[in-house]
Amino acid sequence: MKKQKVMNRSLVVFGAVLIQLALGAIYAWSVFTPKLVEAGLTKSDTQWVFAIGLASFAVVMVFAGKKLVSWGPQKLTFIGGLVLGLGYFLAGLFGGTGFWTLVLLIGLVGGAGIGFAYVVPIAVGMRWFPDKKGMITGLAVAGFGFGAMLWVKLAGSWGHLIENIGLSYTFIVYGIIFAIMVIVGGLWMKFPPAGWKPEGFEEAEVKVTSKTDDKEFSSNEMLSKPQFFLIFLTFVFSAGAGLMSIGLMKLYPMEALQANGLSNVEASAVAGTAMAVFFSLANGLGRIIWGTLSDKLGRKTSIIIMTATQGFLVILFTYMAGNEYLLYLGATLIGFNFGGNFALFPTITADTFGAKNVGQNYPFVFLAYGVGGILGPILGGKMGDLGNFPMAFTISGIAVLLGTLLMLFLKPAQKQPT
Repeated sequence: MKKQKVMNRSLVVFGAVLIQLALGAIYAWSVFTPKLVEAGLTKSDTQWVFAIGLASFAVVMVFAGKKLVSWGPQKLTFIGGLVLGLGYFLAGLFGGTGFWTLVLLIGLVGGAGIGFAYVVPIAVGMRWFPDKKGMITGLAVAGFGFGAMLWVKLAGSWGHLIENIGLSYTFIVYGIIFAIMVIVGGLWMKFPPAGWKPEGFEEAEVKVTSKTDDKEFSSNEMLSKPQFFLIFLTFVFSAGAGLMSIGLMKLYPMEALQANGLSNVEASAVAGTAMAVFFSLANGLGRIIWGTLSDKLGRKTSIIIMTATQGFLVILFTYMAGNEYLLYLGATLIGFNFGGNFALFPTITADTFGAKNVGQNYPFVFLAYGVGGILGPILGGKMGDLGNFPMAFTISGIAVLLGTLLMLFLKPAQKQPT
């Protein structure tokens, strides 16, 4: 009998990173905010666009998770690429500076495109790499973090796109690039054949076979468990603090640096580097490193360590933002821990409620990201308009530490006896 030819699973990693690089566009939002403020939008306006994008991303991801099996991962990815690209393309076509235009096209439409495609590399990756769930999830979402650096720098100090062609045309160019990257990456988004296992995985599989059914929860079963709410709230606090930091990583340090004697141009360059290089690189690396570490330390222990350190760092950031080198250090450490969220929460969802249904279950957990994406940036924008950025970071840091306490109570989920 002829052996079935199976795709090289390393191609899944390549496709996943390519997709996530484009989806990371949402984290590049801070590079557009100074120009939008100059064009007449308030700081709160710019954060509303960011927040609506995050919420749309999270809500649509739930729908995408439900359609993952019936539509297939490849089709979902193609739809995501086209919708994301169209949102940015049309935003540029309609001027690129109107508040409602940006809310609708960058926020709702662009966020929806990300939501369609985001869950695919995670679900596909875990099927191809059951032996290294933490590592593959970290790699699959690493591009999302690295993407921020690429798109910020291309629009700013490397490519000078905003300066040379303006906001509108930058949105148009980005829309075309995003669509192409996601669609190309989607070519390898296919589940492995039924019954396929990586070589050498047989022994590990035997140990858990008897318990597999007891660990597989449907979405309805998961939503009735206290474990879901503990994980969900911890993710809300951790994601909210990180997303607020991303939204303000240019505006707040610029103010703090200028208060300490730097010119507007110097402060802009330093703050841009903090976000686009230090935060973004650490964000991407944090996903890979935290994911890999969690395969050894366990997900719960990893999340407790990550959130405990993040809570203190976010509070301390108010003392770091006005000094160039402390700003770089703070951006690196906060970015590193923030990236860990996207490797640890999918895998703790799989470990707690089963890997088979993670494509359907994780989007519900990921709604926490949408909630945090509204609360964090809006808190930051409001406090910024009141001239009190430090208070926003202090409140967020305390909330993350509360999440650490919640994780201490997490225990394995048990099925109801039938």
